[in-house]
Amino acid sequence: MRLLLLSLLLLGATAVGAQAPARPTLDEKIGQMLMIGFRGTVATSDSSIARDIRRFHLGSVIFFDVDVERQKAERNIASPAQLAALVDSLQSFARVPLMVAIDQEGGRVNRLKTTYGFPASVSAQYLGALNSPDSTRFYADRTARTLKALGINVNFAPVADVNSNPDNPVIGKLERSYSADPNVVTTHARIVTAAHRAQGIITTFKHFPGHGSAWNDSHVGMADVTTTWAASELIPYRRAIEAGELDAIMTAHIFNANFDKAHPGTLSKRVLTGMLREELGFTGVIFSDDMQMKAVASFYGLEQAIELGINAGIDILTFPNNASVYVPDIAERAFTTIKMLVSTGRISEARIDQSYRRIMQLKRQYGVTTTR
Repeated sequence: MRLLLLSLLLLGATAVGAQAPARPTLDEKIGQMLMIGFRGTVATSDSSIARDIRRFHLGSVIFFDVDVERQKAERNIASPAQLAALVDSLQSFARVPLMVAIDQEGGRVNRLKTTYGFPASVSAQYLGALNSPDSTRFYADRTARTLKALGINVNFAPVADVNSNPDNPVIGKLERSYSADPNVVTTHARIVTAAHRAQGIITTFKHFPGHGSAWNDSHVGMADVTTTWAASELIPYRRAIEAGELDAIMTAHIFNANFDKAHPGTLSKRVLTGMLREELGFTGVIFSDDMQMKAVASFYGLEQAIELGINAGIDILTFPNNASVYVPDIAERAFTTIKMLVSTGRISEARIDQSYRRIMQLKRQYGVTTTR
C-alpha cells in the first residue's frame, strides 16, 4: 500500500495510537526542543539515532541527501520507498511521534531529486519571475503531496527573504527568493503555505528577520546586515501573521547592530521575543537555523549558544549535523547542556515549559501527537 501511495503521490499513512504523555518530565520536555540530523538510509533499533530518540526523547529529526563532510550523496535519501521506510522506522522508536523535516524548497535547495525518483522542482526565483499563482500552487501542491506520501511532516520552506541583494551567495545566487518585491514574496510564500496546510504539512517562513540583503554566507561566517537590512523585509511575516497563516518560522544568523549590538538574530531576545513575538504578534513555533553553522559555532561555544538561543525565544534547536564536521554525540551534548542550564538556573523551567507547550500545540494541530 505504501508503494502505491508513493507512486501516486496522493495520501500518506493514517494516524492512530497513543497520545503524548499527560505529565511530561523535564527530560521529555527538553527532548521535544531538539531536532537532530544523522547518517544512514536505514535505522535499526540499535542504531545511534534510534538510541538517541529513545534516550533523549527527541522531538524532531531532519533529512539530507548529501553528506557535506564526506562530499557524497549518501546521507538519508536513496529512493521514495527507502525514505518512507526510514520514516516509519524512526517513528517506531519515538514515544511521542516525531516532527520529520526536510528542506524541500525546490530548485537548488532540493533534497528530493529526480535522480532518486522524485518529481522535478523549480526555484522560488523562477516562480516569482513567472508570477503566476497557479504555477506556484501546482508545484507547491506536488511537493506537499510527495512529502505526505513519505510521512515527512515539516518542510523548511517557503523562503520569505526579499531578494534585495541578488549577489547574496546563499539566497540570491541560489535563486531561493521569489523576488526583490516583498509583495511578490508574500503572495507566493502564502500560496506555498496554503498548499502544504491542505496536505497536513507544517511550513516555516525563513529566515527571520530577513537574510536577503546580506553580502556573505552565514554557513561560513557572520553575515552583517546592519547597513543593508530594510523594514520591508518584515512584510511577508507581518501579513502571514495577521492572516493567521504562519505556524512556524526559522531564524536567521544575521547580525544587525540596529537590533542587537552583541548577538545575531538567532541568539537575540530583542529580535525573537521583542520583534517577532511582541511587535508582530507571532505565537507559533520558532526553529533555529542550523546551530552548527559558522555564524554561530565560530563565535559561541555550544553551551553559550544554547543558553542565549533558548532565552532569546527559540523553541526548537536545530542540529542538522551536516556542517563541516559530523558530531556523532550531538544529541547527547545538546540535551545534557540544556539540562545543566536548567539545573543551574541559567534557563528557567518555565521557559522550557513555554516552548514545550508551543511544540505540542503545533504537533496536535497537524496530527503529530498520534502514532502512524
